[in-house]
Amino acid sequence: MSFNALELDSTILRAVDDCGFESPSEIQAKAIPPVLEGHDLMASAPTGTGKTAAFVLPTLHKLIESNRASVDPAAKGRAPRVLVLTPTRELANQVVKNTRDFGKYSRLYSALLVGGVPYPAQIKSLKRGVDLIIATPGRLIDHMKADRIDFSKLELLILDEADRMLDMGFLDDVKKIAAATPESRQTLLFSATLEGPIEKVAKQLLKTPVKVQVAGVKEKHDSIQQYIHQADDFRHKMKLLHASLNNEEVNQAIIFTATKKGADDMATRLREDGHSVAALHGDMRMSQRTRVVDRMQKNNLKFLVATDVAARGLDVKGITHVINFDLPMAAEDYIHRIGRTGRGGSTGTALSLVGPNDWEVLSRIEKLTGQPVERRVIEGMEPTKPIPTFHKKQGRGRRNFNGNKKRYSGNARQHGHGSNSNRQGHGNGARNSSGNPVKVTYSKNSSQRRSQNRSEGQAA
Repeated sequence: MSFNALELDSTILRAVDDCGFESPSEIQAKAIPPVLEGHDLMASAPTGTGKTAAFVLPTLHKLIESNRASVDPAAKGRAPRVLVLTPTRELANQVVKNTRDFGKYSRLYSALLVGGVPYPAQIKSLKRGVDLIIATPGRLIDHMKADRIDFSKLELLILDEADRMLDMGFLDDVKKIAAATPESRQTLLFSATLEGPIEKVAKQLLKTPVKVQVAGVKEKHDSIQQYIHQADDFRHKMKLLHASLNNEEVNQAIIFTATKKGADDMATRLREDGHSVAALHGDMRMSQRTRVVDRMQKNNLKFLVATDVAARGLDVKGITHVINFDLPMAAEDYIHRIGRTGRGGSTGTALSLVGPNDWEVLSRIEKLTGQPVERRVIEGMEPTKPIPTFHKKQGRGRRNFNGNKKRYSGNARQHGHGSNSNRQGHGNGARNSSGNPVKVTYSKNSSQRRSQNRSEGQAA
């Protein structure tokens, strides 16, 4: 199928062609037609499959057609007709980029309303009048309380990464925002999963939606090679990380840590070792985060140490490797982390460093994905300790970057522990055909030598 078959406006097709896209992805081919027909939509697709464009393209088409049919197109822009809600600033920026790339030949105005940036520029945009608002719930609520937004003409509400918004506690805000929009609106919901809590939200906000599910979370990421290294302790884990980073196959990599402080500490340590690296997390100002992402996209950074703030919405073509220094507490976040590589038809590698306190988390990940993760060892860095047994415990902690135990209170299941999955044999299977861990050796990349990269690393 070609994009022409979707009958999008000619200005959009021209922009799509400029971006080098020849045919729609599966989620785009399945989601765009019902959106153009005016149906509410529930959609799910793996990361890196063009999901953002699946709602941006039909949205731009509907706005252009509406302007064309209006006697006074300028009047249409005085109040927003489309609202896109995302859980994070990074996702909002990705939507903005898609909107600009595909709408560059149309006269449409948009406003980005996210936290971490001053209000005046956002207020100015709203006063000027916009067709499209892309926002995070918290900042949008602030503007709504100040009566700066008129939703009376809103035609389309889009909830991007709706499951993440629920995880971050935005459900009440989302309901409040939806209640302020016309009941006649069209609503699109995109989520990693369409079951459980998301299905309940959809029943409240959507009307007889079309359901499009390109792939569930259990689909294998065929374009991503996944494996683990067992680590005896924090020091062993750092040795494994250094060996992995010096692998000549690594072009750019994201290293995920459990905490913001862990990300800063890791970035500092790697920078002192001569690597070109920067941290990315929620405590950084928006301008700082934008600069870091821009450097990554321009290939001016080799390594990015991040918390889960970057797991959704970050799209950098050069990322060949994702390294989980700390496994995520929520198994679903593993899917989104590794989805930062192997995007748009390319291949990628996802490596997880599994310490003594991580095996239960790995068990939940393998249960969610429906496949075991291959065990590998680096020659000369083999683990010396046996894989620990683990049991359900309340308040059980997990070690963060610094090797300190992170305590949780309350019910263990609520904090990601106490899975009902069958834990028997985890860590002993899924190795190779002989039942042993695969041994690998890494060639050091000469460009990683300290003396050559120290100056660049200090500037990160």
